[in-house]
Amino acid sequence: MTYTIDRMISDAGIDDVDARARKALADHGFGVLTEIDVKATMKKKLDVDMSAYRILGACNPKMAHQAIGIEPRVGAMLPCNVILRETEGGVEVSAVDPVASMQAIANAELTAIAGQVRDMLTKAVAAI
Repeated sequence: MTYTIDRMISDAGIDDVDARARKALADHGFGVLTEIDVKATMKKKLDVDMSAYRILGACNPKMAHQAIGIEPRVGAMLPCNVILRETEGGVEVSAVDPVASMQAIANAELTAIAGQVRDMLTKAVAAI
C-alpha cells in the first residue's frame, strides 16, 4: 500500500501550486492549520540549500472531531500533511493517505472515517 496520494504538476511553479492547493483543499472542506517552509528552515538551521519544499497541515474540522471522539489520542497523527515539492519535472503534490497512516490503530470506525478523508483528499489533489 502506498502512503501518499500524488500528483505531478508541470505547468506551474511552487507559488502557483501552493495557491491552487490551498483553494482545492478549501473547496473540499479542509483548512490549512500549519505550514512549514522546509527549504527556508534547512537554510536557516543547517545552512543547506535545497529545492522548494513546503508542508501544509490540512484539517477538516468535522472529520477531525469525529476521529478524536472515537480515538482521543489520534490527534497525535493530525493534521493531514500535504507536501509541495519542486522537482525537475514540475511540482509534486503528495498528501498523506489517512487510511495508511491509521493502520496502527485497530478501530473499524476510525478506519471508515479515514476512508472518507482519503476520498476527500484524493478529490482535492486531483483538483489542483
